Amino acid sequence: MRTSKFLAVITALLFFSVHVSAQRKIQVALLLDTSNSMDGLIDQAKSQLWNIVNEMASARVDGRAPEIEIALYEYGNDNLSASVNYIRQVIPLTKDLDKISEALFGLKTHGGHEYCGAVIGKSTEELRWSTSNRDLKMIYIAGNEMFNQGKVDFRETCAKAIKNGITVNTIFCGDYNEGVRTFWKEGADLADGKYFNINHNQATAYIETPYDKTINELNGKLNNTYIGYGTFGQAKKANQEAQDLNAAGYSPANMAERTATKSSAAYRADDWDLVDAVKNEKVKVAEMKKEDLPSELQGKSKDEIKAYVDKKAEERTKIQLEIQELNKKRSEYITAENKKRGQQNSLNTAMTTAMRERAEKLGFTFPKP
Repeated sequence: MRTSKFLAVITALLFFSVHVSAQRKIQVALLLDTSNSMDGLIDQAKSQLWNIVNEMASARVDGRAPEIEIALYEYGNDNLSASVNYIRQVIPLTKDLDKISEALFGLKTHGGHEYCGAVIGKSTEELRWSTSNRDLKMIYIAGNEMFNQGKVDFRETCAKAIKNGITVNTIFCGDYNEGVRTFWKEGADLADGKYFNINHNQATAYIETPYDKTINELNGKLNNTYIGYGTFGQAKKANQEAQDLNAAGYSPANMAERTATKSSAAYRADDWDLVDAVKNEKVKVAEMKKEDLPSELQGKSKDEIKAYVDKKAEERTKIQLEIQELNKKRSEYITAENKKRGQQNSLNTAMTTAMRERAEKLGFTFPKP
């Protein structure tokens, strides 16, 4: 009897230990209307992605940064098939933020059959959502047509989402009251989410700071610490640089936001970068095949490769810490400027407001502005 009680206690303690130590998640599915009138919305998503990610990355719970996963769907585009309700899963839930950026820049608008209920249902059913009620799981759906279009009832899919612990936040691109009349607010209310309206055609107003130039110069040094390995290493490294160019195409301030992301735990590249892969124990240098190494390392011994990777890891940590220190000053500067200018009514504002409110209910904390 005593033995069985002892085993029961040990089992409970082990379960508690694993439960507490597991890294918490923030999972977000972004559902964007890509019908003809939504070019402004897509532009905001492209230009504000890194600011949104940085807000998620600033969260802490149990003293740790959360694991961030983002998925992307488009709906309402007549280039898609009617048989799937004009919906496409662009990217499933992923930690690869460069992939999300690349996908956003690849979106094109066309036509218009916007079935909100169907896309909410599809994203709820087919994504690999966490089963833990301690993780933050959110759908953001943005568009400007009637929320009740199509054969799939949004009331049923919103109810199913919240039953699975997934909050649905609705973002109407237009007048607040029109969004209420066209059921966007009802959709959010049914799934314990927030309803917002935004001016989707408003260009993102960037706040340039005295720190942007130095941060962006450090980005170049940071990129030099990445070592592409495996089948897709070089292609992924090239995409990293391509997404830098996409971000910089909007403004130096937007590029600084992306660089800040790359200095945080939210930016993970262990599926293609040898430094992250070794750090996260995805590969062991001693067990790597020659053909999986980049050409500059193929003629080196295992000890030389390890020394090279360790050196790059040390350089990266130093650069990231420098970026983070500068970004703190940058954030303080932006907070002060925002108080003078007033808050923007944009996709970024809607998403971060809803995310913070829900996350805090689950025990996540954020730095005070």
